[in-house]
Amino acid sequence: MRSGGADGNERLTAATSVVLVGLLAGLGVTILAIGPLVWWHVLLGMLLVPPLLLKLGSTGWRVVRYYTGAPDYVRCGPPPLPLRLLAPLVVASTVAVVGTGLALLATGPSGGILTGLHKAAFVVWFVVTALHVLARLPRIPRLVTADWRRGTGPAARTPGRVARRLLVAGSVVVGVALALATVRYAQPWVHWFAAGRGGDG
Repeated sequence: MRSGGADGNERLTAATSVVLVGLLAGLGVTILAIGPLVWWHVLLGMLLVPPLLLKLGSTGWRVVRYYTGAPDYVRCGPPPLPLRLLAPLVVASTVAVVGTGLALLATGPSGGILTGLHKAAFVVWFVVTALHVLARLPRIPRLVTADWRRGTGPAARTPGRVARRLLVAGSVVVGVALALATVRYAQPWVHWFAAGRGGDG
């Protein structure tokens, strides 16, 4: 309970989601002109990996705690049934998009099946994640701002706010370091698109 229990977990998940939405919006812009922006596509893609792992970890922890009968998690109840049915698709498509993206970064612009899988996984991911975000959107502002409010109410009494801030900030810092360390692997793609072999997508 020193981490805030179910309430703290929900706040951590919401704060991480905001970071991810911002990074994914930037990543989406690069898709519109992937040729000249492929360097930024790789940079932002690698930057979002640690926050994404944090988000998967926080949501996975909530599932584990609920189904193992932790009282505060049980008291909060499960998500609505449509979101529970959607969750495996969100996780699977996210892993598929990131996994094929990392594979393409490692193998270079050889095209082939990996490129097709990456594009197909993105389409599935975009649809299911958009539905997931839209369903969660009304609660996110309240959850994200809760740890920054002052006062003596229930929001102020939820412990672990400093740890949550550090986790989110730390995931971004690690993401920046990872992106800077790996962005050089985008160079073959930069040359490939510059040579006109990639077209516009």
